[in-house]
Amino acid sequence: MKVFGFLTAALLSTAVSARSSWTSNTEKALEETLPVPGDNPLLFCTKPEKDILTIKKVDLTPNPPKAGNTLTITASGTFEEDVEEGAKVHLQVKYGLIRIINQEADLCETVKNVDLECPLKKGDMVLTKDVELPKEIPPGKYTVLADVYTKDNEKITCLTATVTFSRAGGFEIVKDL
Repeated sequence: MKVFGFLTAALLSTAVSARSSWTSNTEKALEETLPVPGDNPLLFCTKPEKDILTIKKVDLTPNPPKAGNTLTITASGTFEEDVEEGAKVHLQVKYGLIRIINQEADLCETVKNVDLECPLKKGDMVLTKDVELPKEIPPGKYTVLADVYTKDNEKITCLTATVTFSRAGGFEIVKDL
């Protein structure tokens, strides 16, 4: 479950995303390549011009994340208005082609994972968070979508990312002689 906490924290470190057709938004992000500024694998789902959250930069160290290491997330942005209780995040996580999480959660509960509290106040925000990644993360490709919106269904931001974890240390084949 910690791997999902990492993926959620990595996406939600910038705080939020909004409701729309999140399947088509993911396709648009892949077609248009709307990268989030900084050293990270994040993409905006759609052009962020009208988002409540303007993301200035997100850096992940190391990038790409590695199982068994500490991931440091540094993010900055500006909220154009307060984000109140009742905001939601739709989170989808796929392992390869298998959807392992598809849920809607309370944003205010979720942002506690990155040491934030609601209401998220209008103005500048800076966040630095260390996340311990367990070495037991199964190797493979993880695709994450975080679609966050206000209680009135206003778009805050929408982020997606793909992270591939490789087998830690590899393995050796030994032949009997």
